[in-house]
Order: sequence, then structure tokens, then C-alpha cells
Amino acid sequence: MARSNAIRESFGDKLFLTAIYAFLALILLAVLYPLLYILSSSFSSPQAVISGRVWLFPVDFSLAGYKAIFSNPQVMTGYGNSLFYTVFGVLINVCMTVMLAYPISRTTFYGRHVIMIIMVVTMMFSGGLIPYYLTVKNLGLLDTRWSMLLPGALAVWQVIIARTFFQSSIPKELGEAAELDGCSDLGFLWRVVLPLSKPILAVLVLMYAVGHWNAYFEALIFLKSQNLFPLQIVLRNILILNSIDSSMMVDANKMAAMQGLRDLLKFSLIVVATVPVLAIYPFVQKYFVQGILIGSLKG
Repeated sequence: MARSNAIRESFGDKLFLTAIYAFLALILLAVLYPLLYILSSSFSSPQAVISGRVWLFPVDFSLAGYKAIFSNPQVMTGYGNSLFYTVFGVLINVCMTVMLAYPISRTTFYGRHVIMIIMVVTMMFSGGLIPYYLTVKNLGLLDTRWSMLLPGALAVWQVIIARTFFQSSIPKELGEAAELDGCSDLGFLWRVVLPLSKPILAVLVLMYAVGHWNAYFEALIFLKSQNLFPLQIVLRNILILNSIDSSMMVDANKMAAMQGLRDLLKFSLIVVATVPVLAIYPFVQKYFVQGILIGSLKG
């Protein structure tokens, strides 16, 4: 009988691995259970939610929360606006990031260290909210779609990640060979660099898309017209309109029903706002992990 070459684990090693798996299982449960609870609560009846009967699966299946949300015509308008801000915002963000990150990743670009210092300083110090608002106002961007796109057109952290990726993944010899073949700098960027940079582009798209989809504060201070509100502001307004003022409520049954609907709306709003992002992530997850590992800071 052939002897097995596998190394036999000691009792201590097995015990240690068991403890690690148990710890990871607890972490998974702690992360997964709230998501399942929110999803189940959103499909339960208001009475089941307010009475605390929902634990893991929906109780008294109901679509009352989603009906209350989508009965508001502003929801679809908010969806359209958020989609517009996300798509065009990501296009602007990725173009600006690549246009800055690639030049400063090349050793032949003079002054790149000065530019990096200036960018890093902006990460540590800020002018504050009032100068930010006045700048947008003086540019004539208030209550326009541009106020959701241009002020945050560039993120320093994403530039640093992209620059590191270009430095570590695009060898300078490749650029020299393309230059000998008569390829221009712009042609090299378009024909060689970008096709080889799918992982980091996926990282940038996902990071910027999540930021635009969840944009709330900028819309709150820059937008006044309801037809420009993104989804997050619309959902906030729906939740506020369904809030309860106990001093004005006399009927206890009516108060309980309103409280149950309000709690149900909270869970339904979370699902409505997060499903688009969760639907996108599986398609870019492979590139996202690879881009984060290669584009992370090294020394």
C-alpha cells in the first residue's frame, strides 16, 4: 500500500482551524443576517413588522411598503435622475482620473511630484462648506444638473490608486516600443494603456458609481427643483412625509398602523436604494478584486 505524502495535522492545528472557521462563520452571520432581516421585513405586513414577529422569513407576505413607495410619481423621476447622475458622472470621473493619473505615473513627466503633493494636501485640508457652496454659486451651477457632476469630478484617492496601477502594470519599455513604431502619446493611451487597464477601470467605475448613486448631501444643498432630485432625496422626503407627530394623533389604532407603515417604509426604502448597486457588483467583482490588489499602495 502506498504511503500518503500528506502532512497530518496535529490536534492543536485542527482545533485552531476549527476556531478560525467558527469565528468567520460568526462574522458572516453578523453581516448576512441584517440584510436578510431587512429584505424579509420589506415583504412583510406592517403589523408583523411593528410587532417584531419577523426574524428571518417574511411574515404575512405583503407589498404594502413597495406600493407606498412607487405610488409616488417622484420615485421614478428620482430613479431617472440618479441614473443620469451616475452614468454621466462616472464618465466624467473616469476620464478626468485617467487624464491625471497616467501622466503623473510616467517618470518622464516633470513636475509630477509637485502635483502629487498638491493633491495630497487637498485630502488633509478643506476650505469648508461655505466656500464650497459659494464656489458652486458663483459658477452659476446652483439648481442645475452640473452641480451634481462637476464639483466632484475628481477624487484624489482614486487618482492615487490609478497612478499606482499604471506605474506597476504598464512598463516604460512598452511605451518606448510604441514610440518607435510612430504611435503618439494619445494613441498609446487609447490603444495600449486602456485595454490593459480593465481591472483598474472597473475599480474606478464601481467606486464612482456607488458615490453618485448614494449622493445625498450635494443634492440637499445645491438643488431646489424637485424634478432634479436624485433618488436618495426623494426617498428621504417620502420617509419624512410618513413620520408621526404623536401630539396630533388621538386614535391609538391609527397611530399603530401609521407607525407600522413607517417602519415598513424604512426597510423597503433600503432595498429600493441598494438593489441597483448590488446588481452591478457581480459583473465587475472579478476586475474589482484584481484592480484593488494591483492598484493598492506599495511602499
